[in-house]
Amino acid sequence: MTTNVQRKTPGIRITDALIMLFVGLVLLICLLPFLHIISISLSSKHAVLSGEVTIFPRGLDFHAYEIVFQDTRMLKSMGLTILLTATYTAASMLMSICAAYPLTKERLKGRSVFMLLIIFTMFFSGGLIPEYLLVKQLGMLDSLTSLIIPGMISAFNLIILRSFFSSVPASLEESAYLDGSSHIGTLIRVVLPLSLPAIATLSLFYAVSRWNGFMDALFYITHADLYPIQLKLYQVVMNSMVTDLTAMEGASQIEVMPEGIKAASIMFATTPILIVYPWVQRYFVSGIMIGAVKG
Repeated sequence: MTTNVQRKTPGIRITDALIMLFVGLVLLICLLPFLHIISISLSSKHAVLSGEVTIFPRGLDFHAYEIVFQDTRMLKSMGLTILLTATYTAASMLMSICAAYPLTKERLKGRSVFMLLIIFTMFFSGGLIPEYLLVKQLGMLDSLTSLIIPGMISAFNLIILRSFFSSVPASLEESAYLDGSSHIGTLIRVVLPLSLPAIATLSLFYAVSRWNGFMDALFYITHADLYPIQLKLYQVVMNSMVTDLTAMEGASQIEVMPEGIKAASIMFATTPILIVYPWVQRYFVSGIMIGAVKG
């Protein structure tokens, strides 16, 4: 039995090597700052202040994490952010599914107009001030609804989901209709199970965008009890910058926040979403493949 093995030419090998080198450099650019933050959070205060920390911890010390986990406000912000992210992701996916599925049907009148309006919002918006005035008039200031409703649907994610729904064979839906299934029943029993990779991928996109978002909370939230974790982290960093400046001006009674505590706060706010990603990664890869090849 013979097998046809295609040997790589020198040109292809050089190209592969250059691609691997480029990917490796990009990986280092993304990874080294992250490793530096981890090392600072795990290093002793003396090593951090003296600038001895690079990508490896010096003088292993968990005191910064002890301070972060003893801060009840930080823990409360973390719990609030988890609840907010879960609610936002579920609501966003529900609205995206309800909008994307009808747009796959050719019998929907005005479908092209709706798509043009959706695409229009990707390039143009009312602006920050009109959006703030709208949220204020709706009475959503200092409320978690201001962090959920305004950005509930992403036009980009909606278009991706519509593409996935369009890849579902029409014969399957027709068979469901012949068996007496309704439109909602067909969506739940046929389309959604086949689109699970897309749903998982877009859920990750929505979750990450909500978890990392803090600008809307900075504008709409004034009560400290409603601060999400990223806004809380922003306050920690800004307050440390103020104390650093005050200390430089000679106010020795102000204790400068160690860099280790700031780094530990960053890791505290970043780790949960990093833990979620590996569970969704297999769906992410499947979703990319399904989106690339339509059957």
